[in-house]
Amino acid sequence: MPRKTRPDKPGRSGSRERSSYGETRTPRPKPKIDFTADALDFKNVTLLKQFVTDQGRILPRKYTGLPAHYQRRLNCAIKRARQMLLMK
Repeated sequence: MPRKTRPDKPGRSGSRERSSYGETRTPRPKPKIDFTADALDFKNVTLLKQFVTDQGRILPRKYTGLPAHYQRRLNCAIKRARQMLLMK
């Protein structure tokens, strides 16, 4: 999910040369948490879809920027919504 946008500095050498010629990865912007833990419910599908990729995978904490207890509740809510066939 990280995007390549910034050009790399030309003086560097090492293992980075092989993987990306002249580009480094920039981290995905982390969203501001504008909801409470109570809003993380399996019925709130519009909120849950923000934390799922197009393929249906749950985004990790590294990309969501959520605290650990929010991420655990998010995982449970997404899995329940899948079982109830509210999400794919």
